[in-house]
Amino acid sequence: MNTPTWAQLVNLGAAVLFILSLKGLSSPKSARLGTALGAIGAVVATVVLFFTGIELDNLILIIAAILVGSAIGWISARRVKMTAMPQLVALFNGVGGGAAGLIAIVEYLHLGDQGDFLFSLFTVLTIIIGSVAFSGSIVTFLKLQEIMTTRPVVIPAGKWITILVAVATIATGVWLFVDPQFWVVLLLLVLSLAFGVLFVLPVGGADVPIVISLLNACTGLAVAASGYVLNNVLLLIAGTLVGASGTLLTREMAKAMGRPLTSTLFGAFSGTTQGGGGPGEERPVRSAGPNDVAIMLGYANKVILVPGYGLAVAQAQSTLRELADLLTARGIEVDYAIHPVAGRMPGHMNVLLAEASVPYEQLKEMEEINPDFSSTDVVLVVGANDVVNPAARSDESAPIYGMPILDVDNAQQVVFLKRSMRPGFAGIENELLYDPKTTLLFGDAKDSLTKVVTSLKAL
Repeated sequence: MNTPTWAQLVNLGAAVLFILSLKGLSSPKSARLGTALGAIGAVVATVVLFFTGIELDNLILIIAAILVGSAIGWISARRVKMTAMPQLVALFNGVGGGAAGLIAIVEYLHLGDQGDFLFSLFTVLTIIIGSVAFSGSIVTFLKLQEIMTTRPVVIPAGKWITILVAVATIATGVWLFVDPQFWVVLLLLVLSLAFGVLFVLPVGGADVPIVISLLNACTGLAVAASGYVLNNVLLLIAGTLVGASGTLLTREMAKAMGRPLTSTLFGAFSGTTQGGGGPGEERPVRSAGPNDVAIMLGYANKVILVPGYGLAVAQAQSTLRELADLLTARGIEVDYAIHPVAGRMPGHMNVLLAEASVPYEQLKEMEEINPDFSSTDVVLVVGANDVVNPAARSDESAPIYGMPILDVDNAQQVVFLKRSMRPGFAGIENELLYDPKTTLLFGDAKDSLTKVVTSLKAL
């Protein structure tokens, strides 16, 4: 059935909203508006289908599914903590890929061998890519949630098993053209899901955000392919936008990590992401109390604050903002150093600090802030570890080797706020913790910052 002209125009407007949404998400100042525009576009695109004259079977079940899914999404998004946002993104991304794959299977079973070559081709692509995005995203969720180890998981002969499964998946997809039977579709589904798991298992914790972005691009491609399968132009446009933006983001993140994407995905097979083990023998560190840290900060001329995942866990962003305001009131120059992959996903720290109304002009990206560390009196690291670890420069066996880091070790003094000596997400020790110019303040980040603020006020 042909789509009415008015519906095509409405869909065109929804597509424009999707484009404007991506544009809005390019800046923290307009990100909220961009999110709203994207949501409006999605609602419009969904609602318009009910008024185009298309015969919809099981209408009540469709509406019920939309209501239930919307409720689950709304509640999950409202209740999720900022620290768990990457996990939620991984799950939502996986659901998108899985949905595209299931729709392709249903549509293929409905038409059988009546579809033309392109229909069959895009159906196979949707099943493969969507299933890989689904199972791979589940593994990234498990890693981020630390339900499974964040270290690379390399099974015996894993490289060859992965290659074998990949070849078998492609061969089964080709087989489906020759012998379109239900069991072949199921075999293709199982192989695709298995490949998604094998694809992500060897990736170490520090590289998981890159894989999330790559899987997001895969979901976009699956949705775009399903747009052809369903003869839906809007799905084709939306999927292409997601696929393209996800691909660009993946490239930028790989660049920020300082090594090729192939090394991130397959380095564990060659041993390049192994090593850099956990804590070895105990070594002495220099620690201090909140009052000592307050004195160091209060009599500095320039201070740089480095937020990390620990700041998000402690929900200490407002307290850190209060500390920065106190230092600024004393005539001290204060900046925030933001690493591209600080936290668990791009923009994690920017959003967290925006919640505390930190001025955007105080947020400095790595390339801009790195030359300033050598002229900085005190750097206060709150919950960050891997993004300031000098092992990225010196230890070729470390999983973060080659990753550009914040040059915190160039400052005159470094203060680390840490709960314990436990390594960061990459699972390796930070030699900077044992540097003579480094001082550690142990405890919960929010509690420690609160005490430092109290001591600073008393100076």
